[in-house]
Amino acid sequence: MTDRAISVVLVHGGFVDGSGWQGVHDILAKDGYEVIVVQNPTITLTDDIAYTKRAIAAARHPVVLVGHSYGGVVITEAGNDPRVAALAYVAAFAPDAGESVETLIANPPAGAPVPPILPPTDGFLFLDKGKFAASFAADVEPSLAQFMANSQVPWGLEALAGKVTAPAWRSKPSHYLVASDDHMIPPPAQRQMAQRAGATIVEVPGSHAVYVSQPAAVAQLIKQAAEANVQQPVPAE
Repeated sequence: MTDRAISVVLVHGGFVDGSGWQGVHDILAKDGYEVIVVQNPTITLTDDIAYTKRAIAAARHPVVLVGHSYGGVVITEAGNDPRVAALAYVAAFAPDAGESVETLIANPPAGAPVPPILPPTDGFLFLDKGKFAASFAADVEPSLAQFMANSQVPWGLEALAGKVTAPAWRSKPSHYLVASDDHMIPPPAQRQMAQRAGATIVEVPGSHAVYVSQPAAVAQLIKQAAEANVQQPVPAE
């Protein structure tokens, strides 16, 4: 196995933890990439950015920083770290300065599916377990989708409201995978954010959990970001 001299840092979104990245992790690790999975507490955006920056600091090589869903907000700010060579968004929010998940979902397009988010409890959000699979993971194997529903991580209202100050996509190359069957972030909203960020866009017919259901497609997007934006060392003669 060849060491690619590229590190990939994977950032999960709300309601889930980093274990959903296992399929993507395994593909990239087998292909010679250093892969680091961030376990964000998703309580506040500030903390999640700090956790992600620690992962970036631990990487051995230039970093492709990857975010799913709310993780896109995290990488949009954390991606300003000079060790980050490129950003990759996977069915993710890509906010501009002053935007948060809260502001981006405030005015959904007419007819867009409404995520089954329950009223907050003690400052945290959950998805309705009975509707989790249909909204979040429709193309995930049913028993795994049920496990994801039952093992939800509380998503803090402070994280939801956390605003980006300096979007890294304004200075770093970006790639974006649109999940065209997403019932959490409407695909038209994904396309709009990706276009605004000047991202290289690919579309995959997948659910919001496309990173779980189609790890090969997600890994391919990450590889494209790495190959396009990270200079590889020239092998010694």
